[in-house]
Amino acid sequence: MTFHLEIGGRTCQVEVEPADTPGQWRIRVDGQPVETDAHLVRPGVLSLLIAGQSYRIVLDPDTTDPALHVGAQRIPYRIDDPRSLRSRRGHAGTEGPVTLKASMPGRVVRVLVEKGDAVAAQQGVLVVEAMKMQNEMKSPRDGRIRELRVSAGDTVSAGDVLVIIE
Repeated sequence: MTFHLEIGGRTCQVEVEPADTPGQWRIRVDGQPVETDAHLVRPGVLSLLIAGQSYRIVLDPDTTDPALHVGAQRIPYRIDDPRSLRSRRGHAGTEGPVTLKASMPGRVVRVLVEKGDAVAAQQGVLVVEAMKMQNEMKSPRDGRIRELRVSAGDTVSAGDVLVIIE
């Protein structure tokens, strides 16, 4: 899997693939191999060894301004996964209704819009908690909320239609 990571104002390309040993990964940053060993201590906390240097990384749960805490330092980050960008581009210029579907099972934490609201491309529509992480679902294009099929507290399954935008 290849994605772009912007962290602390620097953007790089990160490639992650399984290694020969189960549970191990090969990682390249901007094409250069990086020796790493990572262990999830608990959800949102990662113990990371990079080239012999040890780090404790804590994920900031704020979905509006995501950041990592490394020691006492707060480092903002953004990840662009080309797979999700492709799907967004595919919907961006289409006419007619577009459906937002749950990508995995979870629980709706917040609904940020109401039926009939106008939305802009990449505007947050609702927040779904999955695997103890809150994920903001965004509108793939400008439009209007035609149908809102969930409310806060609802449990959703992968593939469930959450919102229809026209």
